[in-house]
Amino acid sequence: MQKDIDLRITPEQASDIETVRKIFSTTASIPLSEISSVRILRRSIDARQRNIFINLRVRGYINEEQNDPAFLNTYYPDVKDCPQAIVVGAGPAGLFAALRLIELGIRPVVVERGKNVRDRKRDTALMNREHVVNPESNYCFGEGGAGAYSDGKLYTRSKKRGNVEKILNVFCQHGADPSILIDAHPHIGTDKLPSIIEKMRVQIIVSGGGVHFETRMDKLIIENNEVRGIETNTGKTFKGPVILATGHSARDVYYMLYDQKVKIEAKGLAIGFRIEHPAHLIDQIQYHCKEGRGEYLPAAEYSFVVQSGGRGVYSFCMCPGGTIVPSASGPKQVVVNGMSPSNRGSRWSNSGVVVEIHPEDFPEYAKYNELSLLKFVEDIEEQAWIQGGKTQVAPAQRMYDFVKGQKSTSLPETSYTPGVISSPLHEWMPRFISTRLQEAFKKVGNSYRGYLTDEAILLAVESRTSSPVRIIRDRESMQHVEIESLYPCGEGAGYAGGIVSAAMDGERCAEALAEKMRISLMKTSL
Repeated sequence: MQKDIDLRITPEQASDIETVRKIFSTTASIPLSEISSVRILRRSIDARQRNIFINLRVRGYINEEQNDPAFLNTYYPDVKDCPQAIVVGAGPAGLFAALRLIELGIRPVVVERGKNVRDRKRDTALMNREHVVNPESNYCFGEGGAGAYSDGKLYTRSKKRGNVEKILNVFCQHGADPSILIDAHPHIGTDKLPSIIEKMRVQIIVSGGGVHFETRMDKLIIENNEVRGIETNTGKTFKGPVILATGHSARDVYYMLYDQKVKIEAKGLAIGFRIEHPAHLIDQIQYHCKEGRGEYLPAAEYSFVVQSGGRGVYSFCMCPGGTIVPSASGPKQVVVNGMSPSNRGSRWSNSGVVVEIHPEDFPEYAKYNELSLLKFVEDIEEQAWIQGGKTQVAPAQRMYDFVKGQKSTSLPETSYTPGVISSPLHEWMPRFISTRLQEAFKKVGNSYRGYLTDEAILLAVESRTSSPVRIIRDRESMQHVEIESLYPCGEGAGYAGGIVSAAMDGERCAEALAEKMRISLMKTSL
């Protein structure tokens, strides 16, 4: 017999499965001798009060052995002789689209402009040490996309868009710890993601699919308002319907679509800074304890949303126990992002703090039409590059100085390896953004005592929160509104925000493509 109950226990009690079994026995009024084992189904931290509790959903196995699997496997058939589809981009959207195509009996050919996930490490190391940006292989481009070198957060609110559990199970099938199926805010960690992504690639190839690295799509092949394939920088042409999963940093794709008169539109996004605090300070604030997290709690997370000047200001991609990394994907850019390993064990915790903006906020860019916000973001990133000395050094300012409107005479230690330089962010960042951030920091500082501090540092610029362009598609068919057999997908198409939502979007596009292909094959056979 099995029985599921909810427990509310201390972090120390939750850290030991035998203690959990004993508490289960007492709570369920079942003799301990009859409980063969227990399994944790859900886990979350309740840190709203001074006393911290762990909420658990626990399954007890009573007079029977636990034999249910830790996760569910997906079957991937051999598709080497099946109809072919092209997947452009090997980030979360592209990889999950390819795997779903295999499930549905279609051979995916994945085309990725960057290098494989291991070789990318050499190029990201050069960015950190020598400030060399490889425009085809960096923290944004390459196998795994921007998600490969990130915190690997798997929490999403987009549950109506697809099967979250399916996505998490696929990650487990390829090597992720099954704890991601349990935790309320699951994450994998940048140290674990590369091997998982490699196994996904191996599965695609073993099932008969193709994967081509250092192969950049340069043009869509469009005939009679239908995509027939793509042309690449290698001179090779790939034929078939196209799932476009290029990520939000592939700006050349937007220019190419604009030139090919593929319908797109400017889309709102958010811009600001990456803020870094000492991890122990965030632990103290969130866990209401001078000693911080202690032995049994993880590095503390936080999130906030406040209103300032009629716009939302919010934390984004919070990385507890993480580091800040350079995320430029081309020349004359300084862009910062955060990542953290699975143990979230660094001395710092960082988060993006950004202001919501829309195309109408900057009428001077209206002349760029659908690319207006893209051009605005490019100018902001170039200004950060200039302020940083035209290297990957990031312009920075103490948080307290930014709020007071004064340049920092010194800067605290930071995890950002390329280095920082004191810069009056409040002066050169557009006032639409800087004044709202100043007001927001004051509000958050009043709610989270200690958050507004001289120990925190702001680094510019956090600008890759989402795509500044949306590639317009039909809600039902998932195809472009005017061009058939083109399936804009994931963050780069403007329809997702994060690893899981991008992965679900990839699956949805794959399903729509497979259905259209099935109908076409039926018509052909009649």
